[in-house]
Amino acid sequence: MSLVKELYEPYVLAARARVATDPVMRRVVDPAISPELLERFLLQFHALGVYLAEPVEGWNRRAGHRGLLLSLDTLGKSLLAHAKQASGLAQTMTEDVQVLVHRWNQRFQPVLHTERLLSQHPTDAMRSYRRLVEETLTGEFPAAQIAIEFESTLLMQMMGPHLLANVTRVLGREALESLCALKAQSQPDAPRAVNQARLMEELVRAMPESARTFAELSAEALELHLRFIEDCMESAEAALGTPVSASVA
Repeated sequence: MSLVKELYEPYVLAARARVATDPVMRRVVDPAISPELLERFLLQFHALGVYLAEPVEGWNRRAGHRGLLLSLDTLGKSLLAHAKQASGLAQTMTEDVQVLVHRWNQRFQPVLHTERLLSQHPTDAMRSYRRLVEETLTGEFPAAQIAIEFESTLLMQMMGPHLLANVTRVLGREALESLCALKAQSQPDAPRAVNQARLMEELVRAMPESARTFAELSAEALELHLRFIEDCMESAEAALGTPVSASVA
């Protein structure tokens, strides 16, 4: 049996279960959602998500260097190699925002601006997520960044295919052209996802006695991701209820 399944997963399964039961998660995959709300949610999810994606390459690089300092040579080298795979995600998401804004402006009101969407203030959940990772990187178990990113990757693999299917139903297949980052993150056999799973096995094999600690950290990160998704929906609904003259985006 996989050490991840045996020593790690029992302590994170409850947090994962919320992905299927969370009300907002159910709403974004509901075929009855209005096209306008789904478009606005996608805009918020990508525009705000850039804030979470920007530091990922650096986080993995820092975790790798600290791993080497702690004599975790195999993990450290793997993390440094993995950091290269994380590059470009924020840029792809930014480009997707540009396409989503163009789509919105052709179909709905008010007129939106990419720069304003990308300059929105982060929510409490977003700041808490960054703080959790920073504290992990400077703490006793910097390699736990692997577990945090592992759960983030699994979340997108669980959520992504259902969301993409609903986008096709509600907005049409052409809308998928504006979701390059989401499509890439939804593929379980993508090189980055495969490497992430391998890294996770290496982590638990190297420190099996700390598997529960890793799970508790990643469960907290997963909860913050779900709060982030809820924030995206709330801000999308608020934006749709705002008069054109008062729109901030």
